[in-house]
Amino acid sequence: MLHTRRELLGAALGAVAYSRTAKAAVGKLGIPGPYPGRVVSVRHDGSLAGILYEPEAIRQMMHKGMMELTGAPSWAEAWRVFIQPGDVVGIKVNPVGGRKLSSDRSVLHLIVDGIRQAGVQPKDIVVYDRYRRQLMGARIHEWLPEGVRWTAAVEDYDEVQLGIDGYDPDVYMEIPLMKPGQDPRDAHVRRSYVARFLTKEVNKLVNLPVLKHHSSAGVTLALKNLSHGLVNNVNRSHVSRRLNACDVFIPAVVDTPVIRDKTVLHILDGVKGGYHDGPGVSPKYVFQHKTMYFATDPVALDKTGWRAIDAKRAEAGMPPVDRPAPGDKPDSFLGQPEHIEFASALGLGLFDDAKIELRKFDLS
Repeated sequence: MLHTRRELLGAALGAVAYSRTAKAAVGKLGIPGPYPGRVVSVRHDGSLAGILYEPEAIRQMMHKGMMELTGAPSWAEAWRVFIQPGDVVGIKVNPVGGRKLSSDRSVLHLIVDGIRQAGVQPKDIVVYDRYRRQLMGARIHEWLPEGVRWTAAVEDYDEVQLGIDGYDPDVYMEIPLMKPGQDPRDAHVRRSYVARFLTKEVNKLVNLPVLKHHSSAGVTLALKNLSHGLVNNVNRSHVSRRLNACDVFIPAVVDTPVIRDKTVLHILDGVKGGYHDGPGVSPKYVFQHKTMYFATDPVALDKTGWRAIDAKRAEAGMPPVDRPAPGDKPDSFLGQPEHIEFASALGLGLFDDAKIELRKFDLS
């Protein structure tokens, strides 16, 4: 019997397990957080000097964004909305684009500074990505502030992804979705286990995605930076054009209690973005967007970022992310940005434009 996508999503929710020992964040801070529907967009024409981030402009954007999101009177007070002394805070970076389009040094340093302003020591700040080799390939480990730690779940990408070294065997999302040829009686092929980094090492997470297209998901923003960066066995979500289930897989993972409860803030780096050929993105599709986005609601944030990518694609004469682009092969993926709306149906945030409060600022 074939399952509809909504049935798959319902099955996932019924089979989620979570660790009783994983310390969760304060309830109101978990997704969608204290500001559902609110997205702050801050643009600065001077944020790039050539292809390099301009630190002073980035500082102004970050301060403005955090204070407007929270209504706090200062940078430090804005961070204290989310972080308190005694927290151990993870930062989920995105190194998939390598040195050309990954989490940037100046943005990450300011996030670390904000967490420290809230009373957390450097040793209690942990920068994380799923793949150690990708994090090192983007050189993120080379420019972390002194005392800040970094970690990864596994060494590198692989096609099978069923190993659970680096993952918590007691914390997983289960959904009746597997790769062709796998044994459906094997529970492991139906499960995606959460990284021990999240379940055991930190009690709060700051999500730092990059504004990018994704061939099978349509876009890879706040939701996908969590879903495909915090668990194993993700290849089953996008095997081929016909066997593409990113639309249900992504929200089902993010709805896992330990992910939903511990993720307290999303900062989407759109200073540079990728509008096609993602997630790696060829250099010819990297564009200067010169905008940072701030939210506690990943759905509203991703709806906003999706629009920005589609607008750039239209400017370049390309169709939206969920339609074939000129030159695509017959078996090319059709993007599934509807994962954002599915996430809204799970209560992970607001998708309806009438309920999204987009606050736009230009510091140029």
